[in-house]
Amino acid sequence: MRVHPKTKELIAKMALRAIAGVVILTLVSIVGYVIVKGLAVIDLKFLFGQPRSMGREGGVFPFIVSSIYITVISLAVSIPLGLGSAIYLTEYRAEGWATRIIRFGIDCLAGIPSIVLGLFGFTFFVKFLNLSWSLLSGGLTVSLMILPFIIRSSEEAIRAVPQSYREVAFAAGGTKWQSVTRVVLPCALPGVMTGIILAIGKCVGETASVIFTAGTSLRTPQSVFDSGRTLAIHFYLLVRETGASDMAYGSAATLLIAILSVNFMAYYLMRRFLRRVS
Repeated sequence: MRVHPKTKELIAKMALRAIAGVVILTLVSIVGYVIVKGLAVIDLKFLFGQPRSMGREGGVFPFIVSSIYITVISLAVSIPLGLGSAIYLTEYRAEGWATRIIRFGIDCLAGIPSIVLGLFGFTFFVKFLNLSWSLLSGGLTVSLMILPFIIRSSEEAIRAVPQSYREVAFAAGGTKWQSVTRVVLPCALPGVMTGIILAIGKCVGETASVIFTAGTSLRTPQSVFDSGRTLAIHFYLLVRETGASDMAYGSAATLLIAILSVNFMAYYLMRRFLRRVS
């Protein structure tokens, strides 16, 4: 029996919608469950208080500060390196064996387990460079993890910009650098920001590599050279060692709300910027 092509298309469309619905429902279920369980714990004392009894009681303010430190350090290192590498590979380097080797190395770096990068960070940053267990060591290690994501997403976003845009910039008397900064990058901004937003989620949710490099101190860090415990590490240790599930759900909910807030804010600012430059 021959099935009509339109019937096949309808079946495929319905199947894809069902798959997308399952994915969205799973995401909403997980996020909703954690947030609902955690909202019973979250209040001002929880967010701005100091931990007590090894984190079983009290607040999570030191861990929020540590998470911010780790994220800012990682992005400050990886965004210039990642975006610069993507620009070089797409705009200033012809395709050849060298670019293939560079991309192969980037893909290999993206596939390295976080525990291995944590051991490297401990050996190189903590021991060899004598940075000790500090937020600086943790941030530099995490920057190595998110660097491949920023490079590849930025590279694909830049490649998606039509070549005719560059030709128009050259025809108007612009230089290569002016074409990149004033034409290509503004058009590629949505793709670049997507990679950065994914990198932020990776930063705040990382545990294995941060434990080996930033430590698990309960104190509020005063500088990047102090040890600190991120929110992700905190609720992992709460569940694994203390069994304080309420505090763990509160920490996890705080982390999820922070990530969602950053995502919404980043997309809002990006859309405002695109409307301004368009």
